[in-house]
Amino acid sequence: MKIEPIRVTSPLSRTTAQSLRVRDEVLISGVIYTARDAAHTRLVSLIEKEKPLPFPLEDQIIYYTAPTPARSGRPLGSCGPTTSARMDRCTPHLLSMGLRGMIGKGQRSGAVREALRKYKAVYFLTFGGAGAYLSKRIKRAEIVAFSDLGPEAVYKLWVEDFPAIVGIDTQGCDLYENLWMREGHAEKGWTFSR
Repeated sequence: MKIEPIRVTSPLSRTTAQSLRVRDEVLISGVIYTARDAAHTRLVSLIEKEKPLPFPLEDQIIYYTAPTPARSGRPLGSCGPTTSARMDRCTPHLLSMGLRGMIGKGQRSGAVREALRKYKAVYFLTFGGAGAYLSKRIKRAEIVAFSDLGPEAVYKLWVEDFPAIVGIDTQGCDLYENLWMREGHAEKGWTFSR
């Protein structure tokens, strides 16, 4: 029997985030924001200087992407995920300000996993190499911060049925680590690196 994906809305409430479990398939609708390395660095700098942020973090989801220019009447071009580990050094700061979720690809550090558990947030995985498909889930887009960064500016995206999988849940359960253990690598004496 096929299990239907869980439909979630962003902004993502703490209650909804806590109801999700590692490996859950979700379809996200609502508003999400984009941010990559340079935008994360600027956001952390603003937080450390106690200056106002250019968009709200409370209960929001950030998608790690830098979209290509729009074509064919679409709001954006290809919009695939980037490697999430590049944002690891900044992520705990943003989570401490109420960020509720992130969408990307790849493993996260132990510090990020612990921060997700502490602040009751979720790390979602989406599909690398599927940027053109994912962009079809974006209904509207506008730059809201750091326009000087070009494609790495912060965009506000209105999405509908954006597909993702829970990679790390609010309890700190990690899909990559679970798969590693399930494959029996630990019993072979191999270590799981982050």
